[in-house]
Amino acid sequence: MGRVKLDAVDRKILAYLQADGRITNVELSDHAGITAPPCLRRVRALEEEGYIKGYHADLDQESLGYGLTVFAMVGLHSQAESDLQAFEQKANDWPMVRECYMLNGEIDFILKVVAHDLAEFQQFLTSKLTPLDNVASVKTSLTIRTSKHKPGVPLPEVV
Repeated sequence: MGRVKLDAVDRKILAYLQADGRITNVELSDHAGITAPPCLRRVRALEEEGYIKGYHADLDQESLGYGLTVFAMVGLHSQAESDLQAFEQKANDWPMVRECYMLNGEIDFILKVVAHDLAEFQQFLTSKLTPLDNVASVKTSLTIRTSKHKPGVPLPEVV
């Protein structure tokens, strides 16, 4: 589509979809202040332009038996681009790793890992993560509780 700038209606659409990805197009158009057909066209354009990356359910990990969340700070021996990409691919292959961020500074990557329990995490740590050739160090922090979980980005309060 080639639109460079989002207008107020686009921002409303994004805010409502981020808050409730299951909202119907009719409800969304009412909230955005436009009729349903142009609303649907805008949503499709926002998807095509990459503003909307997908839709998913926000699952409760504890209800599904994943009672442990650990952040693993990983240092690598080499930061050559090919080595960074190889580590990222490994992280993408591990289902327990839910998020992976490359950092600058002393730590090369931080991983968010979920596990059923400490034993399962320890098995992952000792059999998959630390044995990698390029892994120099791993420091872990177990979470005690989550006080805020707000996926997405801050958008104008329209919801």
